Amino acid sequence: MTNPRRSRRRLALAIVMVFAVIGVFAVRLVDIQLVRADQLTTDALSKRAVETPTYAARGDIVDTNGVMLADSVNRYDVTVSPANFTKMNAAGGFTVTAKDGTRTTITVMQAATELAGLTKQDPATVYQALTKDPNSNYSVVTKSVDLATRRAIEKLKIPGIVFQLHPKRTYPNGAVAGNLTGYMNTGGPGGGLEVTGDKCLASTNGTTTYEQGADGVQIPGSSITTKPSTPGGTLKLSIDSDLDWFATQAIAEQATAVGAQSGTAIVLRIKDFHIMAAADWPAVDPNNIDGSAVENFGSRAFTAQYEPGSVFKAMSAAILLETGIGSPSMQATVPSKWTTPEGGFVRDATPHPTEQLTLTGVLQNSSNVGISMLGSQVPEDVRLAYMKKFGLGQKTAVDFLGEASGNLGVTGSASKPWDDQSKYNVLYGQGVSATALQVAQIFGTLANGGVRLPMTLVESCTKPDGTVTDVPSTAGTRVVSESTAKTVVNMLESVVQGGELSKAVKIPGYRVAGKSGTAEVAGPGGYTSDRIVSFAGIAPAENPQYVVVVTYTKPATMKSSAAAAPTFKKIMSQVLTKYRVPPSTTPSTYPATTW
Repeated sequence: MTNPRRSRRRLALAIVMVFAVIGVFAVRLVDIQLVRADQLTTDALSKRAVETPTYAARGDIVDTNGVMLADSVNRYDVTVSPANFTKMNAAGGFTVTAKDGTRTTITVMQAATELAGLTKQDPATVYQALTKDPNSNYSVVTKSVDLATRRAIEKLKIPGIVFQLHPKRTYPNGAVAGNLTGYMNTGGPGGGLEVTGDKCLASTNGTTTYEQGADGVQIPGSSITTKPSTPGGTLKLSIDSDLDWFATQAIAEQATAVGAQSGTAIVLRIKDFHIMAAADWPAVDPNNIDGSAVENFGSRAFTAQYEPGSVFKAMSAAILLETGIGSPSMQATVPSKWTTPEGGFVRDATPHPTEQLTLTGVLQNSSNVGISMLGSQVPEDVRLAYMKKFGLGQKTAVDFLGEASGNLGVTGSASKPWDDQSKYNVLYGQGVSATALQVAQIFGTLANGGVRLPMTLVESCTKPDGTVTDVPSTAGTRVVSESTAKTVVNMLESVVQGGELSKAVKIPGYRVAGKSGTAEVAGPGGYTSDRIVSFAGIAPAENPQYVVVVTYTKPATMKSSAAAAPTFKKIMSQVLTKYRVPPSTTPSTYPATTW
């Protein structure tokens, strides 16, 4: 028979023990939920929450018509949690179930080898990315795989792999305007407008946190954006990509034919000084910069400064007219070689009998002697001031990456900036240097009635919120009078109508004004037999719309401006046709060339 007292004691003891256990749990619960709640929550999240960067697309570069020159395509970074793979390693791997229900155990090393086969990496490198930091929840296996590779990796069914969208730069038109767009390095912008336009194009990356399960797989619906990402803006250029392609093909064809080292072609719209084409050859494809020589990465039209030669005579004539010292009919008796008052000499490119030339005739015959005899009547400091007003010795308003300023060859005082020989040489483009864009700027100024406008390559930047910035200035600088400018353009028609390159540069139906240039290339011991040849022209002459400048460096088989003339005609003809410029309705007339 059971003792009632003993039963009561046992029951009391049991009740005490139950309450003691409940008390322990209560204290523990208070500790967990109240005292250490924040710390424990943080610790728990740190074990299953993974913070990853969220990449936004870099802004687009488009031409004046909206044609894509640079954009971003979807690529994916392959990321994992090393902590998860360390656990798999300890467990001998993970199990993969095939469609037929067959279960196979895959080791982490086997997974690394399969993954490396798709990402084209060394298996040891992939294995290290999977396991190198057993306490980390984030590691990048490889970057920028395409969609096909991503799908192939997904078929491996390796648990714990997370793909992060990471846009990559691409250039849909390849080498078209590649000299201008620049390119992207692994560390960021590497050249051209990618660098100078980075403020517009750059995106802002954000961060996203997601939770993972015990197997390292992201828990669906657990992603939280902790910092939003912002895409870059759209950089719109003045370049017409179709015209730029045409110009590139034209200079490439002729450069190859004459054995030139390089060539450039520029098309400038006169009404606003928008650069419609700035072509270079050899060209660079920013999708494959390793396939091009380093010297071809930028744009020679902006960065290469050279002695431009006789194209400068158009500016020298304008200065003579503007100062009132000269006129289109100003007379000179021109031998083929002239001894200067200082005892030096100037000679024309080819020997000829003494000629009775007007200033217009000096331009038509491209006489170094004639422009030296007439142009030197303008004081040196006045000439220098006008050269600066035309934009020489300074970068254009574009301020392209690596753009050259040119050199005015000044070695003396303010009143006598050049030595006794250079003061003549600069009149016909020797002893000074300029870029092809600066030459286009001179002719654009004359074509625009004597007003130099800021040259434009970037039309605008449009941010994702619609804000438009980087709109270029339209404020012009009066360089010479409208009368002077129109008169010089008319004088330059004599070059196209009656000069030695007339047949090569005439365009049926249009009045064209232009000037050739053949400059000697200086070497360590003086001038060499190499030449830089060019032709700069304006059309239509009576109502100027466009300027085209073509330049070839060191042609081997045709060392005169005759090498550049056919390309000028080809490009200018395309421009007039493409933009439907009405043909001239009046015949070309110009001042007398002899007296």
